[in-house]
Amino acid sequence: MIKGIRVLILLVIFAALSEIAVLFDNSPVQCAEKPQKAARQNDVHKTDDQTDTNTDKEPPVVEITDDKRQLIGVRTVEVAVKPFQRTIRTVGRIEYDERRTATVNTKIDGWIERLYVDYTGRYVKKGEPMADIYSPELIATQREFINLVKWARGSKSYVEQNVQDSGEQDWSAANPYADMLKRDAATIVDAARQRLKLWDITDEQIKRIEESGQVIRTLTIYCPVSGYVVEKKALSGMRIMPGEKLFDLADLSSIWVMADIYEYELPVIRIGQVAEISLSYFAGKKFTSKIDYIYPVLSGERRTARVRFTVPNPAGELKPQMFTNVEIKIDLGQRLVVPEEAVIDTGTRQVVYVDKGEGNFELRLVQLGLRAEGMVEVIKGLKPKERVASSAAFLIDSEAQLKGVTPKK
Repeated sequence: MIKGIRVLILLVIFAALSEIAVLFDNSPVQCAEKPQKAARQNDVHKTDDQTDTNTDKEPPVVEITDDKRQLIGVRTVEVAVKPFQRTIRTVGRIEYDERRTATVNTKIDGWIERLYVDYTGRYVKKGEPMADIYSPELIATQREFINLVKWARGSKSYVEQNVQDSGEQDWSAANPYADMLKRDAATIVDAARQRLKLWDITDEQIKRIEESGQVIRTLTIYCPVSGYVVEKKALSGMRIMPGEKLFDLADLSSIWVMADIYEYELPVIRIGQVAEISLSYFAGKKFTSKIDYIYPVLSGERRTARVRFTVPNPAGELKPQMFTNVEIKIDLGQRLVVPEEAVIDTGTRQVVYVDKGEGNFELRLVQLGLRAEGMVEVIKGLKPKERVASSAAFLIDSEAQLKGVTPKK
């Protein structure tokens, strides 16, 4: 009975305390304090957001102490606008000047009776006899020409005789058909003469046939240009057909040097650029020439294009198929450049570390251009007189990666 009364008293006390707590929470003082707490929490979040925003605006910087700089050997260099020159070194090959080559052939069917040039490599002067050709067709044409000449001479004699018999001073008045007959005879003879010329019979040979009235048994082929016989297909006694090649000639007083240029070097190659050409077996001797042609196609295997140089060769010391060393110096003007070792190239981006002073290095994205002689052109990302880390840049980059520093986009 006493225990039950005690439990009842405790329940009453707990109920009273709960009522008091509810009244205290709903009091004016507590209601005023709740918005103030919420405002303080909002202020804290805003401050954190502003800190994050300010952090995003600040450039990514890696701090390297003086002790570390001396330990890893960091050196800096100034970004500057400098004369930019690129030197391309490649190998060339000597070839015939195609503009100084010729082929000797004949326009008639026949047989070679005699060869004056009987071996490859011989030097032949222009106008020198090379072979005698016997051709039945040519003999028939000569006989036709001789008969026409005789007929023309007979027609002229006939006209002159009629003039003398008539006593007229004007031979055309003596015979109204005489003028037409004389013109026709001259035209037919001239046509036969032109036919012989088209078969490469010289004017001297035609004149001799006309004056002597005798057929020339063989046609002599003369050399059209001065040069070396580089290919000989003619053999004594062989039959030849019209247009068949007998000899190939090449004048070596001027030769071509063909050089291979890689496709990534082609953007800076221009016609007219000067090159120095040297040969290992002519120590100390250099030939200077200009690019006179850039071939429009690339080699599929080597990924190179050919450029051509024309080199005078009066002494004949440069011979086809010799190899040469070619050096082309190209002036690219004034460019903003940095050393290649200052750039960290990841394959997808290129970055440098700009010295901001007090041991701070800013990680910065750059856009690069041409490369030459250990320098690289900077198109975007740097300004003149800024300083960048030129050595141990990869160690600074390792430090940046450990600290989670990333470049700004």
